[in-house]
Amino acid sequence: MQLRKLTRPARLLAAGIVCMLTLAVVAQATVTITVPNAATFNYALAAGGVTGAFTIPATFQPVFVMGTQNELGFRGVGQVTMLRVPGSFLEWVGLESTAGAAITQGFSGAVGTHIVFLDFSHQVDIQVASADAIRVRNSSTGFRSGVIRLIW
Repeated sequence: MQLRKLTRPARLLAAGIVCMLTLAVVAQATVTITVPNAATFNYALAAGGVTGAFTIPATFQPVFVMGTQNELGFRGVGQVTMLRVPGSFLEWVGLESTAGAAITQGFSGAVGTHIVFLDFSHQVDIQVASADAIRVRNSSTGFRSGVIRLIW
């Protein structure tokens, strides 16, 4: 009879220990989801025009840079993942726009270095503006406009 009286509290104690261990394991397995930061820049360039510099906001971490060119007959998209080493260079790898789409990759801090084409005819591109920033250049003979988005 005494053994039966002890069995129920022992079971409750064991169940309590299992619950505490389960909660401890679940607490360690919690996943944190963060919302990315983003910046969007519009550009509108006359023939031969160049935008001002857009500083890559994050250092020593990946920044996804994507852009579009929206003029009829020349539309396109291009994107790269970029690394900014402050004061030294930008490094990237990504995909050029259509009509000869290809992998683009490199690193540079030299002004004017090509990064990625944004249009069908490869006349609008993102370039290095400095070791810390990018710019958009329109080498066509017509007006071009579009959007650049950075996500980090």
